[in-house]
Amino acid sequence: MATDTADTDVFEAHRGLLTGVAYRMLGRVADAEDVVQEAWLRWSAHDTADVREPRAYLVRITTRLAIDRLRRASTQRETYVGPWLPEPVVTAYGPAVPDTAERAVLADSVSLAVLIVLESLSPLERAVFVLREAFGFPYAEIAVTLDRGEAAVRQLAGRARRHVEERRPRYDVDPAARRELTERFLAAAGGGDLEALLALLAPDVRLVGDSGGKAKAPLRIIEGADKVGRFLAAVAADAALYEFRVMEFNGAPAVLALNGGRPDLVLQLEVRDGRVESVHIVRNPDKLGGTDPGRPTV
Repeated sequence: MATDTADTDVFEAHRGLLTGVAYRMLGRVADAEDVVQEAWLRWSAHDTADVREPRAYLVRITTRLAIDRLRRASTQRETYVGPWLPEPVVTAYGPAVPDTAERAVLADSVSLAVLIVLESLSPLERAVFVLREAFGFPYAEIAVTLDRGEAAVRQLAGRARRHVEERRPRYDVDPAARRELTERFLAAAGGGDLEALLALLAPDVRLVGDSGGKAKAPLRIIEGADKVGRFLAAVAADAALYEFRVMEFNGAPAVLALNGGRPDLVLQLEVRDGRVESVHIVRNPDKLGGTDPGRPTV
């Protein structure tokens, strides 16, 4: 049997991958970390001498734990107060992901727009999509992970891919353009400048606020440029209470608002043709743990 130190080193070498899989499966940093911790407990209690491929074994444990938690979460969502959004997480990949193509895949698979669409997949479809599209696992390996035949996994993958492509909004992805528009939006909203806001908003813009009933935020989706603009202008009086930082969350620029040095909300815009198509505001305090840059990048 491997030594405790060796077992720990093997697990830590794969922790980032496991956290990334679990977060994309669950949309919550805390839930993902709980799943990875449970995977560690199972790994440390197992006789690892007979594990020929630790990476595959650990991904299998993590994925199955995430599926179980996702099935339980579907019931909890029915009683959630107000709209539900994924938990934002800092994704400043830096030199850890130097390849532009790989960075683009990671950023897209963790974007709020994609995670929102993934919520409508079945747990098995979501698992297959995450493992295949985000991490490039072979179908045969996914089949072993899910204890399904390879043909069935291919069918799940095709169905999930079509579902995501049909439902995912088409947004601009240029980070520089999104950051520039985010900064203009922040200036207009913070100053309560309704005219400037309306110039930035698409006619059919939607504002979605996630508070879980634990902070002030709209309990219903606000639609239309006039309603969204007036709502943002109305809350501008509170802007002086906050420190604002434009950072990268979920692969794209977003605004982190700090109140007394503590995270109070994350705001991210989805942009198309240079106009704001949607405003996502996460204010549930239980979902602001991912604002810590020290947490593992997913």
